[in-house]
Amino acid sequence: MMHSLEGKAILVTGGSSGIGQASALAMARAGAMITIADIDMARGEETVATIRARGGDAVFIRADVRDGADVEAAVHCVVRNHGRLDGAFNNAGILEGLFTSPVDCDESVWDRVIDVNLKGVWLCLKHELPQMRAQGGGVIVNHASIAGLYGNGIVGPAYIASKHGVVGLTRATALTYAAEGIRVNAICPGIINETVMSEAIYGDNPEREAQVRALYPAGRVGTLAEVAETVAWLFSDATSFMTGIALPVDGGLLAQ
Repeated sequence: MMHSLEGKAILVTGGSSGIGQASALAMARAGAMITIADIDMARGEETVATIRARGGDAVFIRADVRDGADVEAAVHCVVRNHGRLDGAFNNAGILEGLFTSPVDCDESVWDRVIDVNLKGVWLCLKHELPQMRAQGGGVIVNHASIAGLYGNGIVGPAYIASKHGVVGLTRATALTYAAEGIRVNAICPGIINETVMSEAIYGDNPEREAQVRALYPAGRVGTLAEVAETVAWLFSDATSFMTGIALPVDGGLLAQ
């Protein structure tokens, strides 16, 4: 599946690994000009080098989404290089506190997860939206999770709360700016192979991996490519009448 993103300037936070990296690569293949913002400079630069080696356009800027000044600088980097900000994948996130209850969750874990996963998305919106309003439109995709749509005892209360917050923030923002040509949606993946989450939950434990697979009607977990292509699709004109959605990519998990 390929939908053209030719000439679109798109910011990807947390684009040095996992779903962010896979999505940056997919969107670059579709013609987008990618700016990767991440705290991991080495892997971010490697991702940029990969995109360029394949004939794409990409730059890296170090940014911590918990820091409003860093986020503002990342947005300015895109505009300085390309004259506009056509899209932003607010993807940066962390996973801590697995298999803990609200009582057992450490306060420092709660604060870190909420700061990155929820406050970080809000700060991105805060600095992306004025630019998109000034230029007359744009597309934003926030990285939520199926953990933002249902409760479970696996990923921990801080992660679940943060992702529910991202879904709510997505819907509220979409309603506020729909009439101004700005689309805001959320991607809600299930467990995806080769990600921090899959490594943390089952890693090299085949028994636990089998238990996780059994949760999914599709009989397996997802792949990076499946999520990345869905993200690229949400930025394309094929979804021009879609805003305010929280889209599961979950092999039927939430249909049960």
